[in-house]
Amino acid sequence: MDKKKIYMETLGCSKNLVDSEQMMGLLSPDYTFTFLEDEADYIIINTCAFIGDAKVESIDTIIAAVQRPEVKVIVTGCLAQRYAEELLVSIPEVKAFVGTTQFLKIPRIIDRIEGGEEHIVAVGDVDAVFPPDIPRKLLTPAYYAFVKIAEGCDNRCTYCIIPKLRGRYRSRSREEILREVEGLVASGVREIILIAQDTSRYGLDLDGGYGLLELLETLNAVEGLKWIRIQYLYPDILDQRLIQGIQGLDKVVKYFDIPIQHSSDAVLKRMNRHTTRDQIRNIHQLIKRLMPRAVLRTTVMVGFPGETEEDFSDLMSFIQDYPFDKLGAFEYSDEEDTPAEKLDGKVAAEVARERHGLLMSRQSEISEKLLDQWVGQVVECVVEEIAQGDAEVTYIGRTPYDTPEVDGVVYFSSEIPLKPGDFVTVKITDHMEYDLLGERIHERP
Repeated sequence: MDKKKIYMETLGCSKNLVDSEQMMGLLSPDYTFTFLEDEADYIIINTCAFIGDAKVESIDTIIAAVQRPEVKVIVTGCLAQRYAEELLVSIPEVKAFVGTTQFLKIPRIIDRIEGGEEHIVAVGDVDAVFPPDIPRKLLTPAYYAFVKIAEGCDNRCTYCIIPKLRGRYRSRSREEILREVEGLVASGVREIILIAQDTSRYGLDLDGGYGLLELLETLNAVEGLKWIRIQYLYPDILDQRLIQGIQGLDKVVKYFDIPIQHSSDAVLKRMNRHTTRDQIRNIHQLIKRLMPRAVLRTTVMVGFPGETEEDFSDLMSFIQDYPFDKLGAFEYSDEEDTPAEKLDGKVAAEVARERHGLLMSRQSEISEKLLDQWVGQVVECVVEEIAQGDAEVTYIGRTPYDTPEVDGVVYFSSEIPLKPGDFVTVKITDHMEYDLLGERIHERP
């Protein structure tokens, strides 16, 4: 008998992507996978519920999927964790709702559906500890992979629902992470991207205290690994020891993803961010002093309750004085069951929207000046795509200073044919608003 086909739809962050890969790894022995919804017997929608727009996208995706009665739909992830009972009533066509720590039971849940069960709700303890060595089936290109080093979060930012959906912070052991990375490298992965809700707190819940630097030192020794990228380094933990340690590790790319959220001390305090303007400034200056070519990425929020014109002006001045190479911004929106929802001083949506536009316009100017500095530089790139034009082939690559699917790319030419996953040397000749242009430098025999 032919195996049933599963279509996996992943919404939200890279942490969700890893969860989807693990579900696929667990299902692989008994099911096949398709990238075409029309071929599927099952559609698994791994949802996000971090902000209002993410919830709307998740619900729209579910509603579209259940329009096909011949397909069985399963909803997993944050939306299922948060709203399973309500969704069970409003979208009864869904066969099962599976929470953030219960997705490892997905083979058994499908068995139950095959046996005729419906309206299954599997929402358990958000603090559950996952077993080691969960199998994965990569959804990324073969040359890079995300590696989750911890689950959950203890930061309790007032605008964030994640601790209620993902539980307390739980680090994986260094030995387990090393085994996973070694297995990925053996399968052809050359770049790993370390992720968690807060990577900088890695190991704090284990016996040895903060352990990110020691983890990086361990992974830096893995033979065959090319790049190690770290995401979500919180500024209150990113100290001189960690920064200098990263400086000395050749495989750890000099790319610092530091979500600051704001620069105003008053706003940071209301957000329950455990940092100050001076600390953020000092980190920025230290990184740029030790590693002038290091790239800094951040995210900020505008329109948080109580944000005054003076607070916003401070943020505009801060990113001008201490520029970030890459900056993403989003407008605050109330999320139910968060402390920020109950704060006074709400900022009107149109004001937040205007501030967002002004901020991104300022960042565009900053980005253009910073990109000017890359012209004439030589940088290593990994080939990601091949674009066949009428007259010539253009390669689309990514530098060590760019996260896939998030940051910019490099468009370059090459006299020698290349394939995705090749690492080549490129001289930057020009740039667009966010992307670079260049030409491959060919090594002399």
